[in-house]
Amino acid sequence: MGWKRIRAEEFKRVMAAGCGHLGAHKEEVNALNVFPVPDGDTGTNMWLTMQAAVKEMEKSQGQSVGELAAALSMGALMGARGNSGVILSQLLRGFSHVVEGKDYLTANDLARGFQGGVDVAYKAVMKPVEGTILTVAKAFARGYQGGLNQGMRISEALGFALSQAEKTLEQTPRMLPVLAQAGVVDAGGKGLILILEGVYRSLLGLEVAGYGDTILRENRGQAGLPTRFDLQEEITFLYCTELVVQGEHLSLNEIRQRLEPLGDCVLVVGTAQVAKIHIHTNEPGEVLNITGSYGSMHHLKIDNMRDQHQETLNGVGEPPDAGPFPPKDTGVVAVAAGEGLVRVLKSLGADEVVSGGQTMNPSTEDLVAGINRIKAARVIVLPNNKNIILAAEQAKGLVNKEVAVVPTRSFPQGLAAMLAYDPELPLEDNREGMTTAARRVRTGEVTFAVRLLSPGIFEKWKETKQTHE
Repeated sequence: MGWKRIRAEEFKRVMAAGCGHLGAHKEEVNALNVFPVPDGDTGTNMWLTMQAAVKEMEKSQGQSVGELAAALSMGALMGARGNSGVILSQLLRGFSHVVEGKDYLTANDLARGFQGGVDVAYKAVMKPVEGTILTVAKAFARGYQGGLNQGMRISEALGFALSQAEKTLEQTPRMLPVLAQAGVVDAGGKGLILILEGVYRSLLGLEVAGYGDTILRENRGQAGLPTRFDLQEEITFLYCTELVVQGEHLSLNEIRQRLEPLGDCVLVVGTAQVAKIHIHTNEPGEVLNITGSYGSMHHLKIDNMRDQHQETLNGVGEPPDAGPFPPKDTGVVAVAAGEGLVRVLKSLGADEVVSGGQTMNPSTEDLVAGINRIKAARVIVLPNNKNIILAAEQAKGLVNKEVAVVPTRSFPQGLAAMLAYDPELPLEDNREGMTTAARRVRTGEVTFAVRLLSPGIFEKWKETKQTHE
């Protein structure tokens, strides 16, 4: 068994198989997740990243390995989730750069591609830590090259590289004390090995768990997983903040340097036109202020990692029926336009998000429906636009609930208000705290005029403005 080359169709098949294999075992990876924070989502994040990459590759019209690898890399960059997902995207990016223009891959092309991925991934991390996915990736690349040096062909060298990576994974608790304390190996490293196992098994013609339903459905858990553990670690930076920025002439180093003082696990990767941002921070609003100054923001995602960790310990499921209202004292209805902004608000605790914003103001009826959908006796409304505040006040008097309107005039003000929100506090305390937080935010907008002012009208406006000043 050997092979001398891997062609485009084989490349497409094995990468989908690697994604499927990880998807089938992602809960096993989640159960290992303790570094950099124990939020229990490394397996899911890597699987979603790989799924986005494979989807983009499947859409590609490319007929060569180089073209497919480029699509795979772009899909991973745009869909990268979490620290490990961003690093995985950089492994794929480095690989794609090396194989650019290749119709097929030889044994030596693979060796250069694996090492290229490692080089790019290490450079992407400001402070690389050994005992992580980086270490395992490096061991795999070196193992593969070592196999070639011993005269092995592709299949044999891949098998040898996997064995070296697995040995390195078993050593990760010696490199990272937090892993030893929890009695686990590194989750990101395990996730990478699962992808590579799927690739290897597919090349050998063996059955691959999860292959065939990689894109169609999500595998939802397995039996017999390790018991979740609580390290009782203090999470210094609470919010895992991720987004994509699209612009022109983006300076990744400049963005990274501006974000570094705001938290840790800072990753800024991509190109001069597209940058993927990941950071653990206590100031997600400031992160958005900085990154938004470079271009348009997409795929925003803000997760409270302390909540994620607690859900990991408790197990995720529906709460028991608590009658007409759950134990939660206060709920939140917010207004926003766009899937990304909706996800951000919900990740910060908004119960309902009513679609609307500038030029598409929701009706009072829409707001009433949103308030009534929340199973709480008291509700806070965030209009997030000055033209929606009046409708929110009207909705307040049309429901049989205690309602407070926090008069947010923009999405950044709404974001600041949500960061001050505490569902355990009484309604009035929340209203005061959220209003104070929102008022600290100053925003500006650039828009298109419906029609141009004539010079005479403009001069009269200036005179009026000076008189009032």
